[in-house]
Amino acid sequence: MAITLTNPTGLPEIDVYRQVSVATGSKLVFVAGQVAWDADGVTIGEGDLAAQVEQCYVNVATALAAVGASFDDVAKLNVHVVGWTPDKMPLLLEGISRASARLGVTPVPPATLLGVAALDVPEHLVEVEATAVVD
Repeated sequence: MAITLTNPTGLPEIDVYRQVSVATGSKLVFVAGQVAWDADGVTIGEGDLAAQVEQCYVNVATALAAVGASFDDVAKLNVHVVGWTPDKMPLLLEGISRASARLGVTPVPPATLLGVAALDVPEHLVEVEATAVVD
């Protein structure tokens, strides 16, 4: 694998991501921000943050698989949530957990969570983008 994930001494250990990733591969993969669309462009889980997070992670996995990569190759995630407030954390974690179970992986690369005013269309509540490195 081209990615090693770690939590350095002196930084807090967070369950849902690692603080640092080290990439040693030779090919960079940039996955555009994925929203909760299915293959036909229909929004999954309208009004349901957990369902949309799950679909976003599944879409990221689909994009990665198309180029021979997986969540094991992800060096960094950015998660954009409309109107983020800390009380939404349980729904975000539920969506990640459901995606993990569905995909058979535990995606824990370094991640940045950003609150945003809006995304591309009003029904989208979350968008997830990924950067991966493969050999």
